Amino acid sequence: MKITLRVTGLEVEAEYTEKEINQVLLPLLNQINQKRAEKGSRVIAYLAAPPGTGKTTLSLFMEYLYKQQDFPYTFQSVSIDGYHHKREYLLTHWLEEGKTRVRLNDVKGSPESFNLEVLKRNILTLQHSPVEWAVYDRQLHDVSEETTWVDADIVLIEGNWLLLNEENWDELRDYCDLSIFIEAEESLLRPRLIERKMKGGFSQTEAAAFYAASDRKNVCRVLAHRQKSNILLGLSPTGELLCL
Repeated sequence: MKITLRVTGLEVEAEYTEKEINQVLLPLLNQINQKRAEKGSRVIAYLAAPPGTGKTTLSLFMEYLYKQQDFPYTFQSVSIDGYHHKREYLLTHWLEEGKTRVRLNDVKGSPESFNLEVLKRNILTLQHSPVEWAVYDRQLHDVSEETTWVDADIVLIEGNWLLLNEENWDELRDYCDLSIFIEAEESLLRPRLIERKMKGGFSQTEAAAFYAASDRKNVCRVLAHRQKSNILLGLSPTGELLCL
């Protein structure tokens, strides 16, 4: 199945095989739906994964697919990307890495570049009330002034760091009803991330340098410092979703 989805201001094509839909995604949606039926109130699910796994597109496709089924509940997919600090903040604040000071904007996407306290507060509020959810705009490369109203029976939150097993971030694990993690080899993600940067206007040399300086660190950090998830998915060497 191939459809066009809007991802933070940009249109992207999502394509999933019949095998992925029938053996991975529909059973997963049924499990989330059953969790909502058992709980009797809003379910918050996490979809965590390293960069390059396609989790943002996947989360939106899951919302689309859910709405095609005869399920009794409403479903929304949102991202934590709107909880980045604004660009102005990232340009004027620094991260200490040993004896080196790094501008936060140069490590944008790292846990340190997020406003974790606001993210925590909104997830906690979402457990019992609707919230105005922050949105990231890929065209502006900054947090949008607009927000989205989140009030569904099932809310799927996606982000690299939702299951990060590091101080303060590790508290997020207690705020969800169901967690999903996508595991993938760093060697598989490298060409995907370089290609993504090239589509954004980088030369191959620039994209490879950015991967070495930034993306690779985030990939390795997500994979090495994660808490256990309720559901574990994987990517095959061809990029196909698998149940592990």
